[in-house]
Amino acid sequence: MFEFLRTRRREHYLAANPIPDALWYPVLAMPLFLGLTEDEKQRLREHTAWFLHEKTITPVHELELTEHARVLLAAQAVLPVINLDFDAYDDWSEVVVYPGRFLSRDRYTDSIGLVHEYEQHLAGQARPEGPVLLSWMDVAESPWLDGWNVVIHELAHKLDMRNGEANGRPALHAGMDAAEWKAAFSDAFSHLSKLAHLGLYSPIDLYAAENPAECFAVFSEYFFETPHAVSEHYPRVYEQLKQFYRQDPLQRLPRVRYRPAFEPLAMAPVIMPTTAPGAWA
Repeated sequence: MFEFLRTRRREHYLAANPIPDALWYPVLAMPLFLGLTEDEKQRLREHTAWFLHEKTITPVHELELTEHARVLLAAQAVLPVINLDFDAYDDWSEVVVYPGRFLSRDRYTDSIGLVHEYEQHLAGQARPEGPVLLSWMDVAESPWLDGWNVVIHELAHKLDMRNGEANGRPALHAGMDAAEWKAAFSDAFSHLSKLAHLGLYSPIDLYAAENPAECFAVFSEYFFETPHAVSEHYPRVYEQLKQFYRQDPLQRLPRVRYRPAFEPLAMAPVIMPTTAPGAWA
């Protein structure tokens, strides 16, 4: 009964508050949304409108966001879940938007119990049990199919956190093989770590070699922006992401190279090394 009432509430809201065409179509024309079917475009539009209703978008440091800016941010945020239940985002409520990169002060406890504090300048951050923080400068540059999408990256972290701390192993759908997920990502993480250690070129941003959580988030960006790079270099990872997001961007997006530093001219498969013990949780 509760689910029925919630569904009716959403339907009534969307029927009464559609995103105006003048706001929607310029956003839909961005490269990130190329090739979506009519059904997917409709779900994207509805999810975007519901995101704007359900989530608080808070600009800070004198930033002013236009309605177009809010729709652009929300559309990128919901693209990963257009074929999932919007409830995948129900455990957080706010997006805080800075004009540009922002300073984050964090702390961690080491293995012997000492607490360390540190600062870093970030384009985005997903806080456990808290808001998503984003740089508007980077949000605005994200939907260009170059492998860099700060919105998708941080929302991937939020999906990862639904079953605990971010560790690269989000809650998988029924029917997905947890062992295959671990094997595919572990092999990819090991290979990227080796490239980073040796200072070699990588078809995927080597920030993915930071830790398993970043590996999942970076691969999620590439999956939605440059799926050919993932499919042709890390096909097992692509298959797992296709099952997880229930989408196949490879079938809808062109092969593009906006930032060749992150994408090879010849997309030949790479030779995968043996997985390093303990590389993946």
